[in-house]
Formats: sequence, structure tokens, C-alpha cells
Amino acid sequence: MPSGTSLIERIRHFAPEAIAFGVIGAGNTLLYMAITWAALPIGAVKASVVATVITTTLAYIANRYWTYRNHTRTALRREYVLFFGFNLVGMVIQSGAVAIGKYGFGLTEDKDKFAFMGVTVIGILIATVFRFWAYRTFVFLKPPVDGHEAAIADLDATAGFAELSAEDEAGSVAALDLQFDPR
Repeated sequence: MPSGTSLIERIRHFAPEAIAFGVIGAGNTLLYMAITWAALPIGAVKASVVATVITTTLAYIANRYWTYRNHTRTALRREYVLFFGFNLVGMVIQSGAVAIGKYGFGLTEDKDKFAFMGVTVIGILIATVFRFWAYRTFVFLKPPVDGHEAAIADLDATAGFAELSAEDEAGSVAALDLQFDPR
């Protein structure tokens, strides 16, 4: 069972990533909404697709070089293909919400612009949760560890410090450190 200290550390580690993702997402959402609003005359679903393609490219650049700047860089093609693929799934979620509004509830572009925007927000929220999970899990890989750091990753702070100070004890993390770096 994780201790309170490790939970706080996990939140501290996770928070900057979530905040950066949120800032980029908020900016892209505003841009997405503006593009969708401007493009509604071509049809609500088409406008959603156009807005998604434009904002996906901008989101990739911003997330790669800000949110996940400390994560391992893999081939640009690999990252962008995965990023775009997961955004296509997000687009299906968002556009699906718009399609449900239009075809399921009979909303029209002329009379129900604000209702379309509300349905769009619901789709964006669901798609955002999916995208955040997918980016962290598959697109922007976490930096590799050299093997023995994982042994102390789940220890709470007190146990971790006690373990690190136990250089003479066989099997301790400190002993493993000495094995890799014999000073």
C-alpha cells in the first residue's frame, strides 16, 4: 500500500505535466472552437474534422517541446503517427458527439449553434481524458532507468533513505549502487 508521502510525490511529479497538457489543451480548445464556429457553414461534422486536423498539428508541437520535453525522444515519424492516430480516435469521439447531437437529437446548424458548441465541449472532455492517457502511455515515452532505480521507486521517503544508507547490507539498494559504481 503506497504511503502518503509517495502519493504526494507522485502528484508533485504528475502535476507539471498535467498543467502543461491542460494549458496546451485549453489554448487548442479555444482555437478548435473558433475554427469550428467559423466553419459551421460547411457542416458541423466537417467543421469538426477540419478543426481537429489543424489543432492536432499544433498540439503535437506544443506537447513534444513543452509538456513532454524531458521524455525520451523517439523518431519524429513514430511519434507524430501515433499522436495523430490517437487524435483521430479523439476526433471520432468529438465528432461522434456532434453527430449524435445532429442526427440523434435533430440539432441544426442554423438554429442550434450553441447546442452544437455544448455537445462539442462534452465530446472534447471525453476525448481529452483519452488523449492524455494515450500520450503518456504510447506516444511520449518516459525516460529509461538504468535498472536499479526501479527498486526504490515505490518505497516511501523514510524507507528509501534508510535503504540507501545501508551500504554494508547485502541486497540493499545502496549495495546495488556500489556494485554498479564501486567508487
